[in-house]
Amino acid sequence: MVSTANVSNAALYEKLNYNFIRDIAPVAGVMRVPLVMEVNLSIPAKTVPEFIAYAKANPGKINFASGGVGTSIHLSGELFKMMTGIDMQHVPYRGNGPALTDLLGGQIQIMFDTMPQAIGYVRAAKLRALAVTTAMRSEVLPDTPTVGEYVPGYEASSLYGVAAPRDTPAEIVDKLNTEINAALADPTMKTRLADLGGIVLAGSPADFGKLIAVETDKWAKVIRTGNIKPQ
Repeated sequence: MVSTANVSNAALYEKLNYNFIRDIAPVAGVMRVPLVMEVNLSIPAKTVPEFIAYAKANPGKINFASGGVGTSIHLSGELFKMMTGIDMQHVPYRGNGPALTDLLGGQIQIMFDTMPQAIGYVRAAKLRALAVTTAMRSEVLPDTPTVGEYVPGYEASSLYGVAAPRDTPAEIVDKLNTEINAALADPTMKTRLADLGGIVLAGSPADFGKLIAVETDKWAKVIRTGNIKPQ
């Protein structure tokens, strides 16, 4: 199973004993999962533009949390910083759970949270969702805008798909691709993925390979710009 961590590790770590793009055979995408740009209720901002204005008026005073350096939650925040020019301090935790606890408690002001973890607190009005990070609005939070509606070109998500070792015969890759796409079209599976906020990534092995390449390049730029180093 391929995730965003696989594509970001190429730039995050200076020495790896493999090249992810070279050493896999892409099989199929499964889904993208939006992240939720959410703030503690003490933050007065109710929209993305209001938050940007608030951050610029309070440079260095806003902390954003993640479950660790180089995670999709971390990199989504770094991309937002890079594209808006605001100053936020990243605070990495040992997992998303402790980060969320401090966000709820007010020690942290903002988090680009995973949809499954965020949705209950947003619906219970314990956190305020300003936007989702995918290019399209989420069916789970249909009234919540995307970051890209205010920051053109912004897109971030947790990516999931399937890959095999690079020498896997093409007929096996194609067979797996056919079966995975059939599963993604199954109503029960579609409902389950939708419940997680997932956006289905059906397509060919070549489609998934192109997506991996694009995501690898995108996050490498963010990691280099932010001078992000693994802990």
